[in-house]
Amino acid sequence: MVAFSQTPWSRYGVRCISLPARSHPSTNRVEQELAKLRSFDSSTFASIEAICSRLSGLVDLYTCVNEVLNLPLTQQALASHRREIWVQELVDGSVRFLDICDNTRDAVLVMKESIRELQSAIRRSKYEDSGIDNTIAAYICLRKRIRHESLKKSLASLRQMDYTLGASPPLQLENEVTAAVIRILREASSVTSSVFNSLLWFLAVPVQWRSKPSRWALVSRLVQKGAMRRNNKTERMNELENLEMAIEKLRFGSWSRDAEGKEKIEGIVRERLLGLDSSIEKIERGTEGLFRELIHTRVSLLNIITE
Repeated sequence: MVAFSQTPWSRYGVRCISLPARSHPSTNRVEQELAKLRSFDSSTFASIEAICSRLSGLVDLYTCVNEVLNLPLTQQALASHRREIWVQELVDGSVRFLDICDNTRDAVLVMKESIRELQSAIRRSKYEDSGIDNTIAAYICLRKRIRHESLKKSLASLRQMDYTLGASPPLQLENEVTAAVIRILREASSVTSSVFNSLLWFLAVPVQWRSKPSRWALVSRLVQKGAMRRNNKTERMNELENLEMAIEKLRFGSWSRDAEGKEKIEGIVRERLLGLDSSIEKIERGTEGLFRELIHTRVSLLNIITE
């Protein structure tokens, strides 16, 4: 028999069961992919490499989930309970995840274009030219707009989904196949919410940007941030924060007459932009692949409950 192990982190109270031996090998792969995703750091301050790895794992998970949903045994089990509220919760959740993924894709695409414009402006202009100032200002405005208009809405939607799933009563189903399918779909939803939460918090990191400070105010801010990182090991800055800190130092460090120092910070900005561009492209590919799989999940669930 292909067993689905009971996991201590599960919040939904579905009994530990197993699928019959005649079920598809995809059921075992679903459990394996869930285990891989649960092994990742679920911190909202996860690195971009970890986020990309979890996105890739989520695509693999839904590939297997969709194979399970296409099994006749699974379709029969869910169809017999199509009017149950927990089936409708899964269908509604599939719509919300699609919306969140679509909003995230749009935000990532716009951000990637803005990062590349900033790269181009730094390459072709000296910092004293007003063009780069305008490009930096446009980048910061864009980041703020994405944070407030798109990402906050998606985070609120995730919180609502977590509340709904967490409030769902434990299932006491006699049909082992139905219980197993519902459990893995709920666990997939929980893991998906966790991955999106990490990704959205990464993209929605607050933009710490002010009007031009005095020389000593800028020095004080940089020293304070450095002290915080030294004195508190849990204080971490993600790649977006690191980039914007370097941009701010470049933009407001014009009081310095040290040409060598200025060239050094320009090199740091270029390096961080290049790294962020590569990472954002990975996130873009991950969200594109996940969106396709989520569409398949949505279509499969609709077909099951409407036929």
